Amino acid sequence: MKRMEREEECLKQELEELQKQLGKKLKFEEAVSSLSSLLQDRYPSASPSLHRLFYTVICRVATVLKSRYTAPGFWLAGLGLFEKAVCLVSDTSEKEYLKTCILQAKEHLHQLDNPIEAPQSSNRGYLFEGHLTVDPEPPQPNWLVHTNLLTTAATLIAAESSSQGRAENDDNNNTSENAAGLLQDLMSRLDDVLPLVIPDDDVIPSRAPPASKEVVAKLPVVILTEEILAKLGTDAECAICRENLVVGDKMQELPCKHTFHPPCLKPWLDEHNSCPICRHELLTDDHAYESRKEREKEAEEERKGAANAIRGGEYMYV
Repeated sequence: MKRMEREEECLKQELEELQKQLGKKLKFEEAVSSLSSLLQDRYPSASPSLHRLFYTVICRVATVLKSRYTAPGFWLAGLGLFEKAVCLVSDTSEKEYLKTCILQAKEHLHQLDNPIEAPQSSNRGYLFEGHLTVDPEPPQPNWLVHTNLLTTAATLIAAESSSQGRAENDDNNNTSENAAGLLQDLMSRLDDVLPLVIPDDDVIPSRAPPASKEVVAKLPVVILTEEILAKLGTDAECAICRENLVVGDKMQELPCKHTFHPPCLKPWLDEHNSCPICRHELLTDDHAYESRKEREKEAEEERKGAANAIRGGEYMYV
């Protein structure tokens, strides 16, 4: 039993190290190759917690590819990994996400092999931060289009309110006609706008699921000594039951290093997946929730990467 635990701990450390190497361009392909070999050899017999760690690292590969690298060799390596992983995972949401990654990789490689020539235009450049660019101006993102349309709708409503009681003239008619046209455009885009305003219950859950039972069972227990208690302070207490800590107390330690009495912490983690003090989240047994968190993390990283590219005057096309 102890031997299996040691092997799992070694595999966990190896996967975490490979995840770090994915951010280094010179080591990316080698890290993906090593990950692919581990996936083939160790995934079938690995524990559920290692399955989740494998999936997390694979998702990291997808995020790094979409936000940093365009070289075909990197994408071919990622494609091979995604195709191998989709045959091994059993969770439906994980399979669907991996299929999406495979499709994106194939589309990216197809575009590299078959580049589309931009149409010739007499007005190609545009002014960006005081400099005339060579490339045509990229299309506005959907969120900006929606914001402009909503602003126009608000302007129209305000104009209608202020024009009550006034005599109509040609200028007012022209303004109303232009605003009405934009409002009509807004109405035609309602299907795109509403998801930004009304949350989808399937996407945003009412509450997070409880912490994984396996993770909770492996939380370390610390016995308070005089030295430890001196560091915590004389008024140290369990944040849940509010009782002062004394030498000899057994305390369960979360990954964030906050400690609690085990009988106090268990009921909390039976209903929550986070530290009662700092809200650091633990893994859960809800695969859909974990997959959604990973996708949200990837989306946030992609947004940051796009923002950095715009600030640097560069645009990435995937």
